[in-house]
Amino acid sequence: MKHCPKCGETTRAVTPEGDNRVRDVCTSCETVHYSNPKIVTGCLPVWTDGRILLCRRSIEPRFGLWTLPSGFMENDESLEEGALRETQEEARVECRITRLFSVFSLPHVNQVYFLFLARMKDLSFGPTPESSEVELFHLGDVPWDELAFRPVEFALREFERDPEDPVVRSASYRRGPGDPWILGANGSSEGS
Repeated sequence: MKHCPKCGETTRAVTPEGDNRVRDVCTSCETVHYSNPKIVTGCLPVWTDGRILLCRRSIEPRFGLWTLPSGFMENDESLEEGALRETQEEARVECRITRLFSVFSLPHVNQVYFLFLARMKDLSFGPTPESSEVELFHLGDVPWDELAFRPVEFALREFERDPEDPVVRSASYRRGPGDPWILGANGSSEGS
């Protein structure tokens, strides 16, 4: 950040007194500006026969790869509202959230994913400006090598392992040697 959104003057990166991290601080009004992680929320939509709804991305990043319908949470909405909105925007499908399924942290890009297990209300779904294709997949037919994001792969692997386990799955991924997933207390998958 080069200029203070509050007064327009320049900022400088310093550690404010009583803090332990470098922050952007206005050189004039002394407002401390915090940069916090972005929340990504979405659904793992399931049809009555156990098939999972995936979307092929028609936007960057990861154009052309498959994902669960999800996106950045907006102000003035709950996690659940955001998940349902993103599912509608990306797949044109109505769902009923049953529970939080997985939480996945990506510290290297300042994101946290919250994915909800959701039951599809009907088979009315289809492409959108954000998804060139929307399809139902049996777990054995999931295009594992064409998945767009690690949190999506993690959620699908955990669903494959045991979809009925009520424990919220959690893991983190920090880019590095071997690209391992660092599992939370409730995680069980291993990274690739």
